[in-house]
Amino acid sequence: MSSIQKRPDGQWRARYRDANGKEHARHFRTKTGVDGAQAWLDKITASLVTGTYQDPKTAKLTVGEWCQTWLQGYSNNRLSTVKQARSHIKHIESAFGSRQLASVRPSEVKTWTVKLREQGLAVSTVYAIHNRLSQIYSDAVHDGLVPRSPVSRRTSPGAPKQRAYVATTEQVWALHDAMPENMRPVVLLGAFAGLRVAEISALRVTDVDLMRGIIRPAIQYPNDPLKTDTSKTPIPIPLELALEINRVPAKWGSETFVVNAYGRIAPPYALDRVFAKAREEVEGLPDGFRIHDLRHYFASLLIASGLDVKVVQSRLRHASAKTTLDTYSHLWPDKDESARAAVANVLAARADSLRTEAATS
Repeated sequence: MSSIQKRPDGQWRARYRDANGKEHARHFRTKTGVDGAQAWLDKITASLVTGTYQDPKTAKLTVGEWCQTWLQGYSNNRLSTVKQARSHIKHIESAFGSRQLASVRPSEVKTWTVKLREQGLAVSTVYAIHNRLSQIYSDAVHDGLVPRSPVSRRTSPGAPKQRAYVATTEQVWALHDAMPENMRPVVLLGAFAGLRVAEISALRVTDVDLMRGIIRPAIQYPNDPLKTDTSKTPIPIPLELALEINRVPAKWGSETFVVNAYGRIAPPYALDRVFAKAREEVEGLPDGFRIHDLRHYFASLLIASGLDVKVVQSRLRHASAKTTLDTYSHLWPDKDESARAAVANVLAARADSLRTEAATS
């Protein structure tokens, strides 16, 4: 509903109600013309019909202001998750912080992702930051702050497609031997149990049943909940591994399986630093090979042993089999010949049956 009325002072007052019934008004010197009341109302009406309408009071909201509001609602997630979001938002605010939320264009988003790569950020990092911007704008659309998001698959830099490097067994043992004695369980727990670095750092003696050979991850460093409920899935280990990882608490009297030089809990950054130094002594390992990459060796070990995707998913504590397949499908042996043989066996049995019937008739 809209109307135009002439005021006693000669100005024209244009009024309309938005979809929520809220009234808005504006005054003009003329009723007609490009800058008149009617032209303004026509523009508003068109935006209401096409779904591109914006409340004048929220139209001036900047990207930076909305990011901070968005973070307040996001803060009920895990501390590490919120920390990662803050890191992404720093890049977003650096590029678009002072811009009005509705003013950012898809072409600008695409150009921005190219600049992030030119700054030296990894493809996976740029992809994650772009996804964060998409998440922030999606919530802005849901709140009615902008009519549509400038972020889409067309502006995406694309997901990283590089396959993870899988260390050889010789390289894994070389890493183990290059680590100081108090930190050797880092390699054992990563390569033979698939634990993540923050889980390794916080794994306590009470979290492992050494007699039965079961690891029950409970927390990650420093004392945070695990990544997901699936991360709490118990991991069976052989007695030999249980004995090996128990060497540290047996010698240092520690509550955890990995300690620093003083016998105290070692944070992930300390493990990463020592691991990086050990990596330099191992021939053939690529630069940037991380503790987390030991999980890829663990996955390859399970797959090479003939275990199916559901078992591998369970041991890696992935939330879905899709994640396991997306990451490791190339490691499963080619089943083409097995598939051919299965069909051939049925056809051969059919041919034998027909020959038998012909011979007896």
